[in-house]
Amino acid sequence: MTDPGRIDPELLPATVHFHKYPPLNTQALAATREISARMIATKKAQVPVVEGVEFEDLTVPGPPGGPEVPVRIYTPEAREAELPALLWCHHGGFVMGGLDSDHHATAEMAKAANCMVVSVDYRMAPEHPYPAPLEDCYAALKWLHGEAEHLGVDQARIAIGGLSAGGGALAAGLTLLARDRGKVPITFQLLLSPMLDDSNILQAGKSVVDTLVWKRSYNLFSWTSYLNREPGGDGIDYYAAAARAKDLTGLPPTFISVGDIDLFAQENLTYAGRLITANVPVELHVYSGAYHGFESQVLEAEVSKRSVANRDRALRRAFTPWDNPP
Repeated sequence: MTDPGRIDPELLPATVHFHKYPPLNTQALAATREISARMIATKKAQVPVVEGVEFEDLTVPGPPGGPEVPVRIYTPEAREAELPALLWCHHGGFVMGGLDSDHHATAEMAKAANCMVVSVDYRMAPEHPYPAPLEDCYAALKWLHGEAEHLGVDQARIAIGGLSAGGGALAAGLTLLARDRGKVPITFQLLLSPMLDDSNILQAGKSVVDTLVWKRSYNLFSWTSYLNREPGGDGIDYYAAAARAKDLTGLPPTFISVGDIDLFAQENLTYAGRLITANVPVELHVYSGAYHGFESQVLEAEVSKRSVANRDRALRRAFTPWDNPP
């Protein structure tokens, strides 16, 4: 387990609650989803409401042969005539979560960047493995682009973002998919602690330190559920695991943030370096002593505030024309 001395002192007290996290495996999945939903509902009730942001839930056309896709649209009350938009993919390791998972963060981003945020309630694995969740997100992206005039959205300022599994295999994979299909131009990708590499499945043991919050066993189960096969082998599509993409050219400017004791730290640094090599503008933040999901675990920690401020500033800048800087 992570050495307590490596943890930011303001983040350390929250770790006493981590033992409450349920196991993540096939047998316990239904119970784990119920517990996770209760935890998300409790946290949603505890955090302050983001004033000045309206939201509504609706469904949009799904992928060919698939069901409609539920989305939640966040709109700042003090909106401009034409807003930039962020398509958001929530966290949950492909197997948990929904529109409430990142509710506070998505409302914050809508207000801070004066943008519309469209959060996608994609289908869950293992019942619906890849490519179903990714195609749900692509369907929502196409809808957002196609309905831009009706929604009051600027088609030239559409970004993709997500957290954890939502930031990696979904947001990063979706950005690659949008580049290759060439139907929806993407101006920016916002990847928060993204889950990018299905080969990062080395299990904890005497010589391998486990990580906090998102454990190595969780990662193996989640990748297996999403891919519907053993991860780390040959023949896995790079839209499913963005770290597998050999060509990263032509991707939009990218923001990546992660804690240095997060399981995803090394794969995030590697991906950022490869983007730089591919001549993609990259902003990378690594937060010392921060574990997975620290921003939502301890909102008042200085490192959490700094992370959120950097996230919001990057999003504002991405949506602001160069002739009218923030």
